[in-house]
Amino acid sequence: MGILVLVFMFMSLTQNGDAHGPDSCSHGGGLCRMGTCASGEYLAQYCFEPIILCCKNLSPITTES
Repeated sequence: MGILVLVFMFMSLTQNGDAHGPDSCSHGGGLCRMGTCASGEYLAQYCFEPIILCCKNLSPITTES
């Protein structure tokens, strides 16, 4: 019975509103965080709405080659 409750909760989180999932977040250069974004980051979207946020850096990271 407990397994069914967990499966139902997971399904409802992934189908709720603006939930894109962790793959969409990481491909966009963001990180999934629980609760709030760290300083220097902003909320770009939700990995699993409304609990897990997709946070991206305010300033783009540049790499030198």
